[in-house]
Amino acid sequence: MTNICVRCEQLVKRYENKAALDHLTVEIPMHRIVGILGPNGCGKSTFFRTMTGLVAPDSGHIEVLGRKPGWATNRDIAYLPDRARWYPNHTVEKAMKWADAFLPGFDMEAARRLADFMELDMDLKVNGMSRGQEARLMLLLCLSREVPLVILDEPFLGIDVLSREQIIEGLIDFLEDREQTILISTHEIHEVEGLFDYAVFIDRGRVILSGETEALRAEHGSLRDIFKTFYKRRLKR
Repeated sequence: MTNICVRCEQLVKRYENKAALDHLTVEIPMHRIVGILGPNGCGKSTFFRTMTGLVAPDSGHIEVLGRKPGWATNRDIAYLPDRARWYPNHTVEKAMKWADAFLPGFDMEAARRLADFMELDMDLKVNGMSRGQEARLMLLLCLSREVPLVILDEPFLGIDVLSREQIIEGLIDFLEDREQTILISTHEIHEVEGLFDYAVFIDRGRVILSGETEALRAEHGSLRDIFKTFYKRRLKR
């Protein structure tokens, strides 16, 4: 298999008169934890949806795990969309059992470890959860799958600051030995940039900067500084 996980060339997707993806071109290497970074409306979620085959580009080319996105590649992808919700009548335990039965690569042992770490009561029903607890459950179900590619779109949305810091710290240990490519979009760059060993910055549907985080930091400073610099330029245009 190629050492490139996602390859895009001149990818275009328009919604009416707005270009969500504007000739986006990028190669994302395998076995990295990758930050997909940019302001609201820059195209991050549309980019993720094209990877899963949920959105077809208007033009251009995309390969995921060496293949065209679709039902066949989705067996190898764990995707957590932004604002994802679970079945309200499920308990945490029932949600895990359902995932074990239906989601390829689900690891029940890993799920139980994550449930304990995230302090989720097995008997707690989704319709009785806070937004933060449900966000933790959705993150747990996605990360418990042993598949080549994990895509997390704003996974920490709704989780309070203290819990978020605890979860991110634990994820660094949980993810470091896994042979997966993990793509994470988030606005909480200052909290999570320690997770990333590769970063892709997107603005107005185009990749404006990408590379190994160590090299980017050496040249530009922290990922948060890079984000703020590009965002300020965007506001001045």
